[in-house]
Amino acid sequence: MESIQTTKQRFGIIGNSLTLNRAIEKAIQVAPTDISVLVTGESGVGKESIPKIIHSLSHRKHGKYIAVNCGAIPEGTIDSELFGHEKGAFTGATQTRSGYFEVADGGTIFLDEVGELPLTTQVRLLRVLENGEFIKVGSSKVQKTDVRIVAATNVNMFEAINKEKFREDLYYRLSTIDINLPPLRERQEDIHLLFRKFASDFALKYKMPTIKLSDEAVLLLKKFRWSGNVRQLRNVAEQISVLEQNRTITPESLKAYLPSTKTNLPAVIKTTKSESDFSSEREILYKVLFDMKSDLNDLKKLTMELMKSGNAKDIEKDNESLIQKIYGEDDDTSHYNNTNDLEVLALSENKTEAIEEPKTDKYHFAEEIEEVETLSLHDKELELIKKSLERHNGKRKLAADELGISERTLYRKIKQFDL
Repeated sequence: MESIQTTKQRFGIIGNSLTLNRAIEKAIQVAPTDISVLVTGESGVGKESIPKIIHSLSHRKHGKYIAVNCGAIPEGTIDSELFGHEKGAFTGATQTRSGYFEVADGGTIFLDEVGELPLTTQVRLLRVLENGEFIKVGSSKVQKTDVRIVAATNVNMFEAINKEKFREDLYYRLSTIDINLPPLRERQEDIHLLFRKFASDFALKYKMPTIKLSDEAVLLLKKFRWSGNVRQLRNVAEQISVLEQNRTITPESLKAYLPSTKTNLPAVIKTTKSESDFSSEREILYKVLFDMKSDLNDLKKLTMELMKSGNAKDIEKDNESLIQKIYGEDDDTSHYNNTNDLEVLALSENKTEAIEEPKTDKYHFAEEIEEVETLSLHDKELELIKKSLERHNGKRKLAADELGISERTLYRKIKQFDL
């Protein structure tokens, strides 16, 4: 069996962390078998190295090795890419085409970003894993293939399964062996080694002196979070190699190439309100505003009743400020009637404004009563409430909505009139 150190040298893997060595060791151990492997880890950690190790150390090393980026292929064509298609299977299919599973027969297929596969393609892939069978798009003929599948993803697979974006049975078929590559921030002892390797490579490539970090810059390099992992570190090393005149890099120079000053500390996650939270708040605001409107209409009715009673002048004088607040500066209240022209509150996302509702007769069912001029205001109100309750089979909420008053006010009226 090939040693870990030999494998790292062969594939250009830099680092001595225990977690990295363990991942490479698992790849070496599983390589001689045909077991499916799932490589997990954050974007940029170098997951593509593991399937290469597995293929080169397996009995399939003389067969084809095909790497497929599942996230880069459009959903409408991925089945054709993987399994092939027959001539005329869809618009543009001018000839029969062999898919990757047919071409790689006897070899290895690396499915990168497998978590991005559409659910329909996942069903086809599951069949290949179970019995090696697949059907070309537009064909009814079952074909066989002998392919070793190594998949990789940076997606949280259990979360994807819970959201029904990935099939649970396919996950367990792919992850017979799970190899996890650690993020760069958990390999602090390897960060400077990697940077030196990249700096040396770019010095040769661009024919210039190799850059070196001061001790303080090395500390800053190790403390940085490196959310883009090895890929991000390589990009920073290349930028510094090309742009810096002084080949000894200080912390001040290094900071200019780091996208932020984040260090490897616990992340603070900003919570944001979901759309459902805003929707719920809007509903509460609607309810509060309409309750206020109903209470104000009720107050108008009561005020008008008192004004039309025997002591209207005294009441009007005593409550002059309240009446003006409700009805405005116009002292002539004779144009207000019991049915009140209601205001409809129009709410938008950013503002609320009051608009006047078209003056339609809300209580059209009470026309008969209103024509009898001998009835008092008290009798009119009583009859309206009775008829509304009868129409809604005693359901106070519906009756209150129809009358334009709050349910609490209606309940008080029912008790007052002993209904």
